[in-house]
Amino acid sequence: MDWHLLGLSFVTVFLSELGDKSQLAAIALSGKCQSPRSVFLGSAVALLLTSLMGAVAGGTMAEFLPTRLLKGIAAVGFAILAVKLLFFDHPDECS
Repeated sequence: MDWHLLGLSFVTVFLSELGDKSQLAAIALSGKCQSPRSVFLGSAVALLLTSLMGAVAGGTMAEFLPTRLLKGIAAVGFAILAVKLLFFDHPDECS
């Protein structure tokens, strides 16, 4: 097992998930219910499943496409999202 990659993956996902919508949803759900353990387990399983899907999809794509191209596609995708968030109105925003 590549411990460096494991640690890097953990830190990256942990930091990127802090304060996101799924964490806020878990806070809201656990505040309303009498079983925060169920909310924790449901949230943890959901995050594990989405991470598994991402890892499998990334691994599959890496078999067919060069790493440099995959990084370029990811960079362009993030840039498009950034431009969209910065410059275009969002109808679901509070005014």
